Amino acid sequence: MKIIVDVNIILSALIRDSSTRMLILESGHDLYFPEPSLDKIMKYKDYVMEKAGLREGVFLDLVQTLFKYIRVVPTKEILKHWDEAKETMGRIDQEDVTFIATALGLDDSTIWSNDKDFEKQKKVKVLKTKDVVELFSK
Repeated sequence: MKIIVDVNIILSALIRDSSTRMLILESGHDLYFPEPSLDKIMKYKDYVMEKAGLREGVFLDLVQTLFKYIRVVPTKEILKHWDEAKETMGRIDQEDVTFIATALGLDDSTIWSNDKDFEKQKKVKVLKTKDVVELFSK
């Protein structure tokens, strides 16, 4: 199974050395992230640094470490499924269209997110962190 990691999961892993971070670093599963959403991580850089008590260099190192375990899906691959994703998620949350389009482009994929907006669509399976913990513990 291919798992597309939502921004909120990445931010959680950056803020705390938690089970979320451990799941990313140690799961061994195929994790993916849409290239167009990389800027959203940097948008929250100051917030994460303050919340986690990190200096910028440590923050950037941690981002780099996480993305050693997460494959970035190129924008051109995501755009192939954009119209279908926009129809599925566009009226619910525009920012989540990217994740739906990414999932539609990857066979046997699911989204890992704690965002309740994803529950309002039926096109792509979504796992919450507790579901991922259970999946990875098998």
